[in-house]
Amino acid sequence: MRTELGEMRVIDAHAHFFSYPFFMQFVEALRQGLPRDDPYRGLAERLGWELPTPDHTALGRRWIQEMDKHGLDRMVLIASLPGDEDSILAAVRAFPQRIIGYFMLDPTKPDAAERTRKALADGLRGVCLFPAMHHFHVWEERCYPVYEAAQEARAIVFTHFGILKIGVRDKLGLPSRFDMRFSNPIDLHRVAKDFPKTIFVMPHFGCGFLREALIVGEQCPNVCVDTSSSNAWVNTMPTPLTLTDLFRAALRVFGPERLLFGTDSTFLPRGWRRDIFDAQMQALKALEVTTQQARLIFGGNLARLLQV
Repeated sequence: MRTELGEMRVIDAHAHFFSYPFFMQFVEALRQGLPRDDPYRGLAERLGWELPTPDHTALGRRWIQEMDKHGLDRMVLIASLPGDEDSILAAVRAFPQRIIGYFMLDPTKPDAAERTRKALADGLRGVCLFPAMHHFHVWEERCYPVYEAAQEARAIVFTHFGILKIGVRDKLGLPSRFDMRFSNPIDLHRVAKDFPKTIFVMPHFGCGFLREALIVGEQCPNVCVDTSSSNAWVNTMPTPLTLTDLFRAALRVFGPERLLFGTDSTFLPRGWRRDIFDAQMQALKALEVTTQQARLIFGGNLARLLQV
């Protein structure tokens, strides 16, 4: 991609694969409020979005079109419903040179480690944990078999700490029973030390827990942060923070080698969040990062970590 900081290979390290099963969970939750003859169409109209068919390859192709439109090399697409590995796997197998697949996992389930091993053996590259959603601390011993499986496969462990909001649930008026007592990045310190060869990624600069994310990053060289989303969580800070401020702090601790560019792109037809990319590019320009440093952040680091 041609950018203001030169030509570079751009890999989005954080986007979501909102599949047919993902949306069907909302059809089930809202069935009484949707048209009986075609509740799925009713959900699409209520959201105002382009909803996918059961053909997961077709959804993958839509994201390929977005990548081609904007000049991206690859994207990480996250299956955003526990148990939805087959959906993202279909897209990965159809477009192995463009789509990098991650999957959401509830590590408290009895089959979590077995499911992790199978998904990674099948071709997925990252396991995504949401402690506030599934009510666990990442340091609990019951989670360790999942980390062991990820370590064996040299997979990334992506863990969402901090503020957690699921926009589609809010848009539909559905409750989200999240518990932020499980959301502190400090919880990751012991785990990252116990698995020093595994790469752990905290999205959104810690999503409200910036200081804690920086502390863990300073202590654990195998921990990275991604830069994804609008980072609107800065509005909860007691003093004003800009995107440039976030990058300045993250670069000071993590360096350019442990920052992973992401957008948190989610639904269609909005597609890939070019606005997020542009805002991050401007922030890095303001900090006078070099072209080589920008190339690391916008794709080089993830390419190195996953050898793609």
